[in-house]
Amino acid sequence: MLSLARSARQRHAQRVAYRAQRSFRAWVVDADKGKLKSREVKHFEHVRELPQPDPDATVTVDVKYSDLNYKDAMIFQGQHGVVRRFPLVPGIDCAGLVASSTSELWQRGDAVVLTGNKIGQHSDGGYSEQCRVQAEWLAPKPESLTLEESMIIGTAGFTAMQMVLELQDAGLQPGPAPVLVLGAAGGAGSMAVAILAQLGYKVVASSRRAESLSSYFQELGAFDVIGALERNPKPLQDQRWSAVLDCAGSPSLGTALAQLQYQGACACIGVAGAQHVEASLYPFVLRGIRLIGVDATLPWNVPGYPGDVATWRRDREKRLEIWRRLDELKLHQALRTMHEATIPLEELPQWCEMPGMKGTQDTPLDHVFPGRSWRGTSVGV
Repeated sequence: MLSLARSARQRHAQRVAYRAQRSFRAWVVDADKGKLKSREVKHFEHVRELPQPDPDATVTVDVKYSDLNYKDAMIFQGQHGVVRRFPLVPGIDCAGLVASSTSELWQRGDAVVLTGNKIGQHSDGGYSEQCRVQAEWLAPKPESLTLEESMIIGTAGFTAMQMVLELQDAGLQPGPAPVLVLGAAGGAGSMAVAILAQLGYKVVASSRRAESLSSYFQELGAFDVIGALERNPKPLQDQRWSAVLDCAGSPSLGTALAQLQYQGACACIGVAGAQHVEASLYPFVLRGIRLIGVDATLPWNVPGYPGDVATWRRDREKRLEIWRRLDELKLHQALRTMHEATIPLEELPQWCEMPGMKGTQDTPLDHVFPGRSWRGTSVGV
């Protein structure tokens, strides 16, 4: 009887130890009408316990890294504009290893990255040591990149690559006329400078902090660094730029459009700097320029977006192609230049409150391994 009792106690201890090993941490943020109610790291036994699981998820990922985006900071402060509802696990990006999958697309141990598809906004996101997502949302980790490097790139770098591909589809080719990057100091802008320079374009980086960041932009490959464009109401101006990438919603976008070359194009993301454009129609009708809006959501089976499978497949192939192109570029030196910190999960709130987050696109977060990292700030999970 004594041996049986010991055996029962041992089995109970093993079950407790197993549950402890399986438990994981996640940030949960709750807010109401734009007012923050609570945010705390909670412990969970299973991903089903998270506040907003996706009902169509088929893959569980052991998250190793995430990053810190402008949207993440908004959510951490309780702002509801980009969230379907609270409470929620934030984190619009993540990278890690597949823990389990009922989809044939992935097997246990596969290294994967995830951006877009509204994770951390419509369903629980990457600020958790485990997340459960739809198989089609995932992409294989690029072979040339570590999991951390993929999150230094994150949504910001992914979107920058997407902008460049959109402009190339519109006819952009390397040549003597420079490409202008507005809002170059943020994560997307910095990545755009690095990507364009690596591809052989002559890049002009524009930023209000041009003087203090001049050497930084040059290290990323910028041909020239200028301050913010001065607003000029003249509808047609000297044709200075072969293309423009507006990475922050620049108040000077109208001026940049008036300076685009004949049949040039501008790719635009973000509204951090301005939500309205003061521009003339003359460059569009007399020079045939184009303004291209770029959205990196590229949704697969996400409510509120197109529901046909053909569109899902097209967008998923576009996502995979963007990661393939980023893999080919071998941006290791640029990523080292951009990377300012890798931070532990617990430090997220103080980073979200930093004034720099008002202009920062991406910061990797290390949920597991404390460290330091910023403009490409990674979070270790």
